[in-house]
Amino acid sequence: MAPKSEETWKAHWWCFVACGIIVLSPFQYGVDFGLIGGLQAMPGFLKIYGHEAPETALGWNLDTVRQQLISSLMTLGAFISSGTAGIVATYISRRQCLWIACAGCCIANVMMMATEHIGALYAGRFLIGLANGYFMTFSQLYIQESSPARYRGWFLTIFQFFTSFGTLIGTIIDWATAPRPDKSAYLIPLGIIYVVPAIMTVGLFFIPESPRWLILTGRYEEGVKSLRWLRPVDADVDHEASEIRAAIERENELGSGVRVLDMFTDPVDRRRTALAVCAVTLQAASGSMFIIAYKAYFLGMSKVANPFGMSNVLSAMGILAIFFNSLIVVRYGRRRVIMMIGLALCGIFQLIIAIVYDKQPGTTSTGQVLVGFTCVYMMSYNGMIATYAWLAGGEIPSQRLRSYTFGLAAAVGFFFAWLTTFTAPYFINPAALNWGPRYGYIWFPSCVVATLWVFFFLPETKGRTLEEIDEMFEAKVPARKFRNHVCVGHAGVQDAKDLGGERPASSEHEKMSEVQHAELKA
Repeated sequence: MAPKSEETWKAHWWCFVACGIIVLSPFQYGVDFGLIGGLQAMPGFLKIYGHEAPETALGWNLDTVRQQLISSLMTLGAFISSGTAGIVATYISRRQCLWIACAGCCIANVMMMATEHIGALYAGRFLIGLANGYFMTFSQLYIQESSPARYRGWFLTIFQFFTSFGTLIGTIIDWATAPRPDKSAYLIPLGIIYVVPAIMTVGLFFIPESPRWLILTGRYEEGVKSLRWLRPVDADVDHEASEIRAAIERENELGSGVRVLDMFTDPVDRRRTALAVCAVTLQAASGSMFIIAYKAYFLGMSKVANPFGMSNVLSAMGILAIFFNSLIVVRYGRRRVIMMIGLALCGIFQLIIAIVYDKQPGTTSTGQVLVGFTCVYMMSYNGMIATYAWLAGGEIPSQRLRSYTFGLAAAVGFFFAWLTTFTAPYFINPAALNWGPRYGYIWFPSCVVATLWVFFFLPETKGRTLEEIDEMFEAKVPARKFRNHVCVGHAGVQDAKDLGGERPASSEHEKMSEVQHAELKA
């Protein structure tokens, strides 16, 4: 049940508290990404894991294979853990999975700090990737399943804000410790990784479990209790819980229970799976991963002055974009339009950077252009793509298959992130192809294709409850008609089925929609 129009965010205070604890998960993910990208440009780190390279701007360099593995093993681990999220979620709750992630993160960090052996570093990066996959997947599932439709977009914006804020904190820590000549330059940043899992481990004890997960697993009374904790005092919790149960029961009736293969064999679920997977993959399609993962190294090798300082500027500009997004776009913007604009801008900026560097590599003016356009690129990505890609990927799956579908979507997203971070060193490392910023030539056409996909296939789900989204997919509403479609509720759908059909006839359904639309206007 959607919140009443007169309710403010203060009435949902406890939901904000719960989701505030949960968004520490993307903060941890962002910190890790920010830290590891900066380590690869630190002399203190390169003296142990790299080699001298007097001909490079940094004076030190990493072997291409080592650079690939250090950055990409984390995303490979996240790919594996998020891909198995659906199976795990059948037996383990959202909070329990986040506790497992906290433990895995701490164990991985011990491995990376306790020895200078490159094998231990690889193993630690892979294990922390497994933890990050759980952090990113189950935190978003919790937010999607616990927040009211009215504030779901805000919470996912906050989710992306904490991801970028974590990246900024990681790069600032790297910037502060980079001048240190010994291995403390990278051990201090790694030690910071313990902080967030410790806070989360305690905080999770004080918030309830996801109400939809509880109802889905047959624990209805516990689900109602969880909703009472999350919703305002005067909210009609019983009605919302009954709507959730009715939606789950109807999906089970149509799909004969929860079967993983329904993601691919059932026509409605197959469409939802494809949309969720492609929506999350838009992040990788924008080319952002190589900038996020290698920005300090990328800027340093491009002879940009003070690469660590400029990395902080890039992260700060991304956060600024999210801030404006939360004030303006979330309230007034349409998600499809925003994502198309963001993808188009990212493609154009990548192309400009590549052309300028191709014509005048290594000059001061080229460095200024590179930094300037990379800043607006990160603003476009964070403000218009990242938040809505995760949001669409979590909203679109069906109730009974949500953990499976979103886990698959996150896994595919992490796979392409891994592919990008694994292959990027071949293009940007002076010891390999040495393309540097020319790498943008590859991402311009990728952004064009992604923009066209959003235009033709991605539905507009802003302001819809998860139950309304279920109804529209079951009714096979075309993507471009989602925005103006008027839902009749699960009771109306069931009544129509009882009258002799799976769905109301399209003409009758349109008449009901017109009447309800007129009532809403009145």
